[in-house]
Amino acid sequence: MELHRLRMHKSAEALPREEQLAWKLAELAADPVSVPDDTAEMIVNRVIDNAAVAAASVARRPVTSARAQALCHPYKRGATVFGMPRDTRVSPEWAAWANGVAVRELDFHDTFLAAEYSHPGDNIPPILAVAQHCGLSGQALLRGIATGYEIQVNLVKAICLHEHKIDHIAHLGVSAAAGIGTALNLPKEVIYQAIQQALHVTTTTRQSRKGEISSWKAYAPAFAGKMAIEAVDRAMRGEGAPSPAWEGEDGFIAWMLSGPEAVYEVPLPGKGAPKRAILDTYTKEHSAEYQSQALIDLARRLRGEIGDLRQVESIVIHTSHHTHYVIGTGANDPQKMDPTASRETLDHSIMYIFAVALEDGAWHHEKSYAPERAARPSTVDLWHRISTREDPEWTRRYHSRDPQEKAFGGRVVVTLKNGRVIEDEIALADAHPHGARPFERPNYVKKFLTLSEGVLDPKEQDRFLNAAENLADIPEAGLGILNFTVAPEKLGAPRPRGLFDRS
Repeated sequence: MELHRLRMHKSAEALPREEQLAWKLAELAADPVSVPDDTAEMIVNRVIDNAAVAAASVARRPVTSARAQALCHPYKRGATVFGMPRDTRVSPEWAAWANGVAVRELDFHDTFLAAEYSHPGDNIPPILAVAQHCGLSGQALLRGIATGYEIQVNLVKAICLHEHKIDHIAHLGVSAAAGIGTALNLPKEVIYQAIQQALHVTTTTRQSRKGEISSWKAYAPAFAGKMAIEAVDRAMRGEGAPSPAWEGEDGFIAWMLSGPEAVYEVPLPGKGAPKRAILDTYTKEHSAEYQSQALIDLARRLRGEIGDLRQVESIVIHTSHHTHYVIGTGANDPQKMDPTASRETLDHSIMYIFAVALEDGAWHHEKSYAPERAARPSTVDLWHRISTREDPEWTRRYHSRDPQEKAFGGRVVVTLKNGRVIEDEIALADAHPHGARPFERPNYVKKFLTLSEGVLDPKEQDRFLNAAENLADIPEAGLGILNFTVAPEKLGAPRPRGLFDRS
């Protein structure tokens, strides 16, 4: 890895293009390196993972709305839409929109956490949509996805967005545009312009994940993917972008990040180096915010030792800054303690999640968020006895680059009404690559079969898995098989008509 030193430059400095981050990323995207076998295997895992969570969400309101919008934009070549027959094709940016919402709706796919948060699997829908539309092969798709992961992960390692109240999709738009550039084998100049355009149009506020969290949380990454496709299209037509996007005097660093004096160091693989960043990422076993994954596993472990949960006086979760301030009581969001809160809000309340996991000894992507489940009096009582505190050591471990130290869990202190204190801790989710039960191909397949059960016909399940596991061998114009079809009656209730519907 090489470290690219990133800072603001005054216009009079005339920063050479070759020293700009966007150019460095374009060089990375245009580098014709082969995809390592282990990277290719993990890409297949994540294609399966995305399809699993998309199948489980295919009838949910935000997904049906996005799909209805996409279907208003048919296109002869185009790209497929999850749930629809393979010969139903829409314009690629709208396919990326619909499929991106389906993948993100349950917040149940892969994650990477460092200086910033991310779900790198959000790169797959826009890159796949363009690859289908342009008749690319499985090999081209693999190269594009490898680039998308590489760039998003390395930006996430270096540049914190949330401290400036910027949503993490600002990194995603950039990585998706670069990944599309790789898949299409575009010139560096075109990728350079597309990257900067994508950054410019996907910088949005973090209110998407604050207070009363709405369905926009699922739409936001799909928006970034859609914008990335449009940015690439404009750049291919010769249109330019605000430059230098990061380093400019009125650019991203100076006015949206840490200001004119700030310096960031972005790790990037050198020329000819393989793209392996996807191997640093991890998926979810439970349908909840990633920082709750390990704590769900710990709750399941603690429930037997605690016994009668009515005897709990208090539970304090000592954890990292991110967990405390994003999904803990440090967020100061009353909605996180409200039994009438939305699913999206409960997904970002570790107090609620820990209480339900203690009571049920399990976590379910639908049942655990049901309104009647959230309103259960015993749950509300236990939930309101739980709080979080930042522990500097857990914050340090959260940010550590040493895989043996890095941690996303915490230490839990349970005080019973009789004065007895029970303590336990967990560093990583069981399914994490360094956890107790790392996810491997059979786990991804099981997740897909479980989440798509009752949604996909068994023959369609088998067909999709076979297509995904042989992704590398898919010929040009054959990527349409990386879609699944759902019976019309299982696609959810019709949505109100919108602007794009034809009369």
